[in-house]
Amino acid sequence: MSTSSSLTRPATRHDHLRTGLFIGLAGGLAEIVVVWLYSALTGGDAAMVARQVASAIGLEGAPAMAGVAVHMGLAVALGVALSVALQIVVEGPARDRAIFSFMVGSLALVWVINYFVVLPAVSPSFVHLLPYALTLASKLAFGFAAAATLHMLPAPLPGDKSSSTLMDQKTAV
Repeated sequence: MSTSSSLTRPATRHDHLRTGLFIGLAGGLAEIVVVWLYSALTGGDAAMVARQVASAIGLEGAPAMAGVAVHMGLAVALGVALSVALQIVVEGPARDRAIFSFMVGSLALVWVINYFVVLPAVSPSFVHLLPYALTLASKLAFGFAAAATLHMLPAPLPGDKSSSTLMDQKTAV
């Protein structure tokens, strides 16, 4: 038995990083679409919102694309966290029925924390950039997009140990 064979990870159909990437990208894009539509319908400036996202993390004067990149990076990180949380909280036969309520509920909670705790401390001006109802709608759109994406991804295989460590895999070999 070679050492390299004990360190290779078996192929899995359900990987939290991959799943988180997909649901984060879908959710982040859904939020962008909501803000873009609002801006288009009200004569607002979606690019200004993106620039403010960059400013909120200290990138003053950054172009709109930097804000989009920051937003999408945060969306992917949130997607990975949601993928792991879903695995911990809901597994088995109830998983498919619980995905939408879990994702939408989680994103509503994220909105409350962002707009009433984090953003007032980090970037108070960002809180009032868009109406609360629109920002909540964008977070809920993230939740719906994440849930829809999860339903389209292959389900985990029975006995899938995608979160097992290399050490667990070494001892199993």
